[in-house]
Amino acid sequence: MNGHGQEGHESDGPAEITTDPQPRPYPTRAERRRAEPEWHRQDEPPIGLGGATFSRSLLLTAAGAVVPGVAFLAAGRRRLGTALLTLTLLGLGVLIWLATAGQRTALHLAVSPDALMLLGLALPVLALIWAVIVVSGYGAVRPLRSNPRQRGVSAAVVSLLCLAVVLPTVVASRYAFVQHDLISTVFAVDKQSATTPDDVSAADPWAGQARVNLLLLGGDGAVGREGVRTDTVILASIDTESGDTVLFSLPRNLENLPFPPGPLREVYPDGFEVDGGEALLNAVYGTVPAVYPDILGPTDDLGADALKLGVGEALGLNVDYYMLVNLEGFRQLADALGGVDVNINSWIPIGGVDSLGQRPDDYLEPGPDRHLNGFETLWFARGRYGSSDYDRMARQRCVVNAVIDQADPVTVLSQYQELAATTKDILSTDIPQDLLPAFVDLSLRIKDARTSSVVFDNSVITPAYADYDLIRETVRQALEPPDPSPEPPSSGSTTSPSATSAPPTEDPAQTSAPPTAQSLESSCAYDRVAAEAALEQGKPPTRR
Repeated sequence: MNGHGQEGHESDGPAEITTDPQPRPYPTRAERRRAEPEWHRQDEPPIGLGGATFSRSLLLTAAGAVVPGVAFLAAGRRRLGTALLTLTLLGLGVLIWLATAGQRTALHLAVSPDALMLLGLALPVLALIWAVIVVSGYGAVRPLRSNPRQRGVSAAVVSLLCLAVVLPTVVASRYAFVQHDLISTVFAVDKQSATTPDDVSAADPWAGQARVNLLLLGGDGAVGREGVRTDTVILASIDTESGDTVLFSLPRNLENLPFPPGPLREVYPDGFEVDGGEALLNAVYGTVPAVYPDILGPTDDLGADALKLGVGEALGLNVDYYMLVNLEGFRQLADALGGVDVNINSWIPIGGVDSLGQRPDDYLEPGPDRHLNGFETLWFARGRYGSSDYDRMARQRCVVNAVIDQADPVTVLSQYQELAATTKDILSTDIPQDLLPAFVDLSLRIKDARTSSVVFDNSVITPAYADYDLIRETVRQALEPPDPSPEPPSSGSTTSPSATSAPPTEDPAQTSAPPTAQSLESSCAYDRVAAEAALEQGKPPTRR
């Protein structure tokens, strides 16, 4: 007893107490070894003094890697453990909120270059701190004695735990930088446009307008093909409050596209024309810049500006922005979403050229809710062998509708890295970078809103002699539906087309009443009768 008292007197001498005004809240490993005789050979000394078993120390280390602070709490270092645990729970709460009620904020951050840059720089620092916490947590709970095999196993486990927490964080940092590069490139702040609104701001993104009009263009540019032809032309008119959207589809072979008063009207007074060729809508994008490269002043995409002005004049609307996607983009988009489900009511060709008599390589089989991968989605949207432009236009609208319905924002963000590397090459737009948060909010409204469609096919107009007055009246009625009991239109009334020559008087398309907007859900629905009839006829012949 006296021996123990003497040892205690020597280890707790007054010199140590007075020379260390701020004693450590926990003993060093050397102090733990010196204090071992005072345990009186206890079987289970405190964990913080090396009393944990080998397996228990590893379990506590793993728990501390998943929930930082747990290992320190078990070791008796309560202040540090409580602080780390509190920060962990706060961070977890923020992540849960961003994934649920805070999706809007998460999407805003995902389109903010400054936030993405900060995130990309902060995540590696967080990864390093996390790894230090894992190693330190093991040091706080490791057993006082261990054999070489146990030390080797412990080192391997701690290394794997560090890798498990560092690797995902570093990968997330990389994705943040990729997204930053994508946003900064596609929505560059120094882009020039001759047709975007000049009275908008982040605070008032729609300049008080009830609708924003976005021109969706599908180009067929590809390796080995000169120039880009916009075979898909769809104007999306979106209600900025409700998100209700009306899609107006124009055929690619629409002729003599009119232009509003200005430079293009001066050079094309009778609508778009091509010397020695057909003045088709899909040729405007490439022809105007080639013939009149400076006609609208400084702009990064004269072809898109010309189409915005022409389509706006044809529909009687002001087109605010455009988005051009190479049709190859359908493939990457569908793959990033894990595929797209569409209803197929007839055999859809994969490949094939009518004019050359070249049969398709294969067909997509009719059926309800067919799950298509990227390659199949591309051909569902562009296959035309044995059908018409109008059939293809209808399928393209169904793809747009399927993406809207099936693309959950969180899913898109989680898979977005698959698109980021190629999106810069397949997507171009004049949407300003500072309006992206407003478009994010609008996209969330669109997903839960009503989408309808008006198709200007040959049952409504004759593309070679389009009645643009009829087109404008159709658009007006689709956006501003008449009263419940409107007066019936005169069966013989018709208007002459503007900016085109007169069509033949016997053409029934020119005397039709304006069509009404149809729900995309109904026009893209499964037609059991048509599909079963197609299946009974069997698969059409292919090249194989």
